[in-house]
Amino acid sequence: MEIEFAGAAREVTGSCHIVRVNGKTVLLDCGLFQGRRGDAEQKNRQPPCPIDRIDAVILSHAHLDHSGRLPLLTSLGYSGPIHTTKATADLCAIMLADSAHLQESDFQFLSRHGRAVDPPLYGLRDAARAEELMERHPYDEWFDVCTGLRARFTDAGHILGSAAIVLEAANGSAVTRVIFSGDVGRPGLPIIRDPDPPRDDAELVIMESTYGNRDHESVASSRDHLGRVVRETVSRGGRVLIPAFAVGRTQEIVYDLQVLWREKAIPSIPIVIDSPLATAATEVFERNTDIFDHTEDAVREIDKLFRFERLSYTASTAESKALNTQIGPMVVIAGSGMVEGGRILHHLLNGAANPRNTIVIVGFQAEHTLGRRIVARRPVIRVLGSDVELRAGVEIINGYSAHADRTELASWLDAVRGTSPHLRKVCLVHGEEAAQSALSESLTARGYFVSCPAWHEKLSL
Repeated sequence: MEIEFAGAAREVTGSCHIVRVNGKTVLLDCGLFQGRRGDAEQKNRQPPCPIDRIDAVILSHAHLDHSGRLPLLTSLGYSGPIHTTKATADLCAIMLADSAHLQESDFQFLSRHGRAVDPPLYGLRDAARAEELMERHPYDEWFDVCTGLRARFTDAGHILGSAAIVLEAANGSAVTRVIFSGDVGRPGLPIIRDPDPPRDDAELVIMESTYGNRDHESVASSRDHLGRVVRETVSRGGRVLIPAFAVGRTQEIVYDLQVLWREKAIPSIPIVIDSPLATAATEVFERNTDIFDHTEDAVREIDKLFRFERLSYTASTAESKALNTQIGPMVVIAGSGMVEGGRILHHLLNGAANPRNTIVIVGFQAEHTLGRRIVARRPVIRVLGSDVELRAGVEIINGYSAHADRTELASWLDAVRGTSPHLRKVCLVHGEEAAQSALSESLTARGYFVSCPAWHEKLSL
């Protein structure tokens, strides 16, 4: 077996790993590169390997940095299976279509204004074709990928439908197992079940390392932190602006705001989800309640987790624009999560300079994104072509992260090692250099042999 690290290698985005075994080629994820636009664009336009050599794809979850280049494959002629979970396929149906729509719309807009731009990576037809190729599998059941290779999913506890992947290759009597963590979630996250580390005797673990150099605040304290920010902002007469990923983070924030509202821990102010994608994703959540964490009181006791009196969802651009003319405090949750596009930009254009407002960061912000510049509290930020003073407060709530922190990653890996006496190596992916270096050092001290593969580096087992 040979593994080539074709994405998320010493960086966070573009997850893609090429597995070559028994004369077959399988991709683990095929995600979009994000960040510095010129570099990302160049990487995104190159398929990870020749299309006619790809026999199958196994997808860990729906986030675009893991799934976003699947329509590129279909646009270039890929017609093989894409193996994933049901909820991931449901989410990809809306997320890939949204990605294609945004690319086509941006291209048309810039072309009309005389800007020389590259064509979209793919279109709506390519996104629809990718969904057609998806084969849905339940957790914990083996399925055949190709000759001599089978796989199974375990719950990664990251977002709805997310999975770690166990690969088992047979060559005669010899068996090789590899575990790909996907993105590892956190114990105790709202709605989502806790991570279920694979219990297979594997030789290699490919593990994410996004937060490998830090620990988060506790999940339990995040709701209290959010409530305090809302109360303080309302007391100033301001707005709470939350850039949030449409899938997972938005639903978690809505869940906690409902609990806070029911407990009268926040004032009874309007709460608006201003994201068509988040609205569609919420509907997917409502169709997949069977994989919610039913040990949580709110999941058991609240009939409609994402619908309550003070909450509304915008349906049109006109409704979104009207929010900026309304008077009084409110909470606005909008995409994109890294503030690189979407309706949050319009809210920041109108609200980032107002010191009564608060911008709440509830997710990872990659290098070279506007979200990272807000986290750094740059005095002036560039929003939709305009320079805007950043005078609003900035609050960072790391407890909402869907990624395990360094302690949780080590615990997840220790659980895998507990049933893997033949575990020889850990390859860290999906992390920036500082995070990977710190996690590599701490895991080495715990007795693991760790490497951080470079882009297109190969490893043979």
